Amino acid sequence: MKTPLKILAIGVLTLSIGLFVLSIVLRIGGFYINTTPSLPVGLYRIVDEPVSKGAYVAFCPPQSDVFDWAVTRGYINSGNCPGGTGQLLKRVHAVAGDTVLIDETGITVNGQWLPNSAPLSTDAYGAILPQYRFNAALGESEYLLLSDLNPHSFDARYFGVIDRAQIVHVVRPVFTFNLQEEFSP
Repeated sequence: MKTPLKILAIGVLTLSIGLFVLSIVLRIGGFYINTTPSLPVGLYRIVDEPVSKGAYVAFCPPQSDVFDWAVTRGYINSGNCPGGTGQLLKRVHAVAGDTVLIDETGITVNGQWLPNSAPLSTDAYGAILPQYRFNAALGESEYLLLSDLNPHSFDARYFGVIDRAQIVHVVRPVFTFNLQEEFSP
């Protein structure tokens, strides 16, 4: 009985170490593995492109109360960003000059309502979510980052616009699949 359990334990440990090493090698090689539902799950590579509307970006959250709160709630993992947070992947939905309205009904950009943008009042565990409000044209270095797939994503609805200095990379999908579509009725 001890031998099968020992083999299983060694197998699980080996697999875990292998995945950890693979994730480090991929990151060094310019790749991200996204396992969150904010964007399609899969493999993304860093590209040398400007930040533009529709692009996927990796960014370090700024050091602020709302992001400290998000870490405490487990919405953001720890990592190498200032403040000890991990990078987040989101899609750029508005850039300099775009007029953005964030209110209780959702987000509009230049008068167009964005799907899945209505803010939730509480998270899945009943904690009250921050309610960010904004109504202005974005400045030269401001970007609106959010998920257009997941209405439960922690994004601009709760933390507002992000400065260009926070954006680390533009990334492009290499291989992805959308779990929301895969498992929808």
